[in-house]
Amino acid sequence: MKRLRPILILASLLMLAANAAAQISLTPPPAEKPAEGKPATKKETAKAKPLAPARKPPAPSRAPNPEPPPAPPAATVIPAPAPDNPNADLVYGAYQRGLYKTAFDLAMPRAQAGDTKAMTMLGELYANAMGVKRDYAKSIDWYKRASDGGDREAMFALAMLRLGGRGGPVDREAAVKLLASSAKLGEPKAAYNLALLYLDGQTLPQDLKRAAELLRLAADAGNPEAQYALATFYKEGTGVEKDVEKSVRLLQAASLADNLDAEVEYAIALFNGTGTPKNQAAAVALLRKAARQNSAIAQNRLARVLVSGTGVPMDKIEGLKWHLVAKTVGKGDPELDEALAQLSPEDRAKVEAAARRWLGTK
Repeated sequence: MKRLRPILILASLLMLAANAAAQISLTPPPAEKPAEGKPATKKETAKAKPLAPARKPPAPSRAPNPEPPPAPPAATVIPAPAPDNPNADLVYGAYQRGLYKTAFDLAMPRAQAGDTKAMTMLGELYANAMGVKRDYAKSIDWYKRASDGGDREAMFALAMLRLGGRGGPVDREAAVKLLASSAKLGEPKAAYNLALLYLDGQTLPQDLKRAAELLRLAADAGNPEAQYALATFYKEGTGVEKDVEKSVRLLQAASLADNLDAEVEYAIALFNGTGTPKNQAAAVALLRKAARQNSAIAQNRLARVLVSGTGVPMDKIEGLKWHLVAKTVGKGDPELDEALAQLSPEDRAKVEAAARRWLGTK
């Protein structure tokens, strides 16, 4: 029975430095043959060989990439209003409807009267040029006032500005303190980003166990990125005891929250019955969904099952369409090239036309 190769997750998906061994690399299929234009001589295409297991990542202590890690990403904060403050509800309601100028006008008097949620809202509006001209200095001022008043979302937002060097020089030390305070108050995004800093080993000493603890806090709060990251920890036994079933449960949770990478990993687990009962029909449905969201890995895996007819009715035209689409971003597959070469000229033309339609090319 054909098995789908599990995806190995690149550290870059979590925005980490290359030495973060908590991540696993997304290994593409075997390298394509140089003479791509020559027709393959292999005749058997319906039964693809089982995919080789992925290689394990380097040890955590190694740092193969000497370049400094990329700056953590900017984060858009959507502050939640105080539930017992109807005025704050009006501010937040205007924000949610995209009435940013109205939100600004409503928030300003509240903020001047000491409402920390309104202060955070002003920081958000100034930072993202919503309803007002972008002004990082004013954004930082309002975020700082709200942070001093104990608002965890303002602490997180201010930390991300400090890390990104927006509105002033990069200040990693201040950012770490803000993230730690915000995470302690229960902000899942802060816990997740602090975990990344413990993983990269640059801003903070690398501590995989502490990173796992922080990811668990964020994952338990429903953060899909943290659920996906923690799933890779349990899959490899990084910072935690290896537990494939816990890994798959976390992948399922992140997948339900529409995390694209988790959808693909969970689909492969379902297809192979790894850590969960095998359900190839559900797996293929997830692969289709992820392929339509332009996951090249999902496109490649979907192509393989459609061409071989494993767990799904065989459809070489559709399968090889996805193969050509995935190939445009470097996810080539020699076995699927062979299958394409053995099609009749008419069927090959159909495949190429379907791929062009998907890619939006003539």
